[in-house]
Amino acid sequence: MLDKFTQFIEQHLAGPMEFLGNQRHLRAVRDGIVSTLPLIIVSSFFMILAFPPLPQDWGIYQFLSSNATTILLPYRMTMYIMSLYAAFGIGFSLSRSYKLDGLSGGILATTAFLLTFTPVNIPAEALDAAGTVGFVLPMANLGSAGMFVAIITSILAVEIYRITDRSKFKITMPAQVPPAVARSFEALTPTLVIILGMGAITYYIGFDWHTIVAKVVDPLVSAADSLPSVLLITFLTTFFWSFGIHGASIVGSLARPLWLQLLEGNTTAMASGDLIPNIAAEPFYQWFIWIGGAGSTIGLAILLAFRTKSEFGSKLGKTALLPAIFNINEPLIFGTPIVLNPILIPPFIIAPLVNGVIAWIATSIGLVNKVTVNAPWTLPGPIGAFLATGGDWRAIVLNVLLIVLSVLIYYPFVKIYDKNELEKEQLPAEELG
Repeated sequence: MLDKFTQFIEQHLAGPMEFLGNQRHLRAVRDGIVSTLPLIIVSSFFMILAFPPLPQDWGIYQFLSSNATTILLPYRMTMYIMSLYAAFGIGFSLSRSYKLDGLSGGILATTAFLLTFTPVNIPAEALDAAGTVGFVLPMANLGSAGMFVAIITSILAVEIYRITDRSKFKITMPAQVPPAVARSFEALTPTLVIILGMGAITYYIGFDWHTIVAKVVDPLVSAADSLPSVLLITFLTTFFWSFGIHGASIVGSLARPLWLQLLEGNTTAMASGDLIPNIAAEPFYQWFIWIGGAGSTIGLAILLAFRTKSEFGSKLGKTALLPAIFNINEPLIFGTPIVLNPILIPPFIIAPLVNGVIAWIATSIGLVNKVTVNAPWTLPGPIGAFLATGGDWRAIVLNVLLIVLSVLIYYPFVKIYDKNELEKEQLPAEELG
């Protein structure tokens, strides 16, 4: 039965999923958004600094909180305008996939995105109070709220760039002209088309990109914060991995724009002193579901290292334990292997689902703070959970309890796996061959 199911997956799903994972537009979106993660992670520490996990009567806490507005300025210039950076990254990646100049593609994508904004003119009577003059850009949609508009316009801009390049509808310079100068002139035609086209759509036709896209996306964002959505995303990630398909790449590229909106909603509320609204931003998955990597494989690593009798299982566990502590589990996925392994696939799927239910309920009823910080994913679980929840010690307890639960879920399956490996090791070499 299982063999037939495996064959069905390989014949009918493996190909389409591999195609989806390698599809150039999805890959460009994934790479463009992932390129913003260093900014998001580093800027998140300014959030911790502005609201430190310290008693409120301490002098250092009072000093930092009283200067929170200034401390958060680097955060506002990174996290609050992340869609601007993502637009450049998407344009760069997609252009390179078409063998076009990545720098030109990134600039064109950024230009197209900015042309969806209508600058606001500050009234003359407000100039002195505002400390500025003329027009300003509204910040709200430069952050994660504008991510889907950034994706759409970046792809549109690069496709215009590609069409003008392939049709030779461009200015071509002599070979003697320096390459950087030649590329600039070649980009004149798509730049003209993008500026005229986007400008006409936004300013003359009056198309409100952000309002219209938000109406389409808002139900998806709301749904992404529900328990069924958490379970679906978790299941699909481990299901694809079980058949050797990079589940995190496929599912993450589709879900990450939603996760970023949920995270920014939390950080904005925290900076404003409001109630934090969302549960299932990406750090929630990282520190309470994918502990040790996809499949909550920290439990598998611990059991292999300390509870197996087979030489292979013990050595693999001791080798893979340290990477698993830092959430790197490829040695386990491909070493045991988990891929196409009927013994280890069930706990690989079940453990993160159970962890997700417990963590979601614990967070929803207030036993643990909601995540507000995108801590580096290579931190050990308890430390990452502590930082991601703004310094909540209860997150450490929850993370440790979920690790223990993962060990318990993997235990009976590892016993069977270890017994099989031990029997193989006791067979004569010629019978293995």
